[in-house]
Amino acid sequence: MKHWMSVAVGAALLGIAISTLPTRALHAQGQDKRTHFTANVGFVNTAGNSELTTLSGDETLLHTTGDSLWKLQQTAAAVYGRSQDSTTASAFNAGGRVDRILSSRLSAFAGASWQRNRFAGISRRFEEVLGLAYALLQQARDNLNVEGGAAITQERSTAGVNDNFVAARLAGTYRHLITEKAYVQEIGEFLPNLETSTDYRINSETSLVAPISAAIALKVAYTIHFDHLPEPGFKKTDRILSSGLQVTF
Repeated sequence: MKHWMSVAVGAALLGIAISTLPTRALHAQGQDKRTHFTANVGFVNTAGNSELTTLSGDETLLHTTGDSLWKLQQTAAAVYGRSQDSTTASAFNAGGRVDRILSSRLSAFAGASWQRNRFAGISRRFEEVLGLAYALLQQARDNLNVEGGAAITQERSTAGVNDNFVAARLAGTYRHLITEKAYVQEIGEFLPNLETSTDYRINSETSLVAPISAAIALKVAYTIHFDHLPEPGFKKTDRILSSGLQVTF
C-alpha cells in the first residue's frame, strides 16, 4: 500500500508540475499551433474494508508540418488495476501514424501500433494500417471524419498461439461542440478478418469533455472493445468507464 501511495503522490505532483509550466515555455512550444499535446489521467485508490487501486491514462502528440501537407501522430494508453495482492487489469497500447494531406477533405495515411492485454488473452498484437481518410462533414459545431483501408495483424496469445492475417478497416469520428470548447465525441472502428469471416473486432469510445481552464478539462469516457472470436476461455466484450483530468497544450 505504501508503494501505491507513493505512486499516487508522484502522479499528483507530476500533474501539478505540468499544469503550472511557465506560460512562456508553453507559448514557445505551441505558438505556431503546429504541435499539440493532450494527456488524460485517472486514479482511484481505496483502503479499509476494500483495497483497490486503478490507474488509467493516455496521451496524444500531433504535429503538422509547416507546409500543412503532413501530419504526424503518436499515441499511448494504459489501464492498470490491482485489488488486494492481485492484478485485476493490465492493458497497454502505443502507436504512430503519418497522414499526407491531399485536399481540404481527403488524406492518405499509414501507421503501426502495438497492444498488450493479457486479461483478454493477448500477449502482444502488432498492426500496420494503410488507407484513406475523408472529412465528410465540416461545420462550425459538427465534424465527421471517415476512414477506410487495410490492416496487417501479427498476434500472439497468452497461450503461445500465433495468428497472422489481413483485415479490412472502417472507422469514423464524430464531434459535436456543446460550447466553444466543451464537446461530445464518438469514435468507432470495425476490423473484419479477411481470411476468417467469423473473426472481427469492433472498438468504440464515447466521451464528454468539459473545460475547467484554458489547458485543463474534465473528461468522462465509455469504451467498448468487442471481439467476436476471442481467445479460448475469454469473453467477447470489454467495457471501460473512466473519468479524470485532461491536460492540453
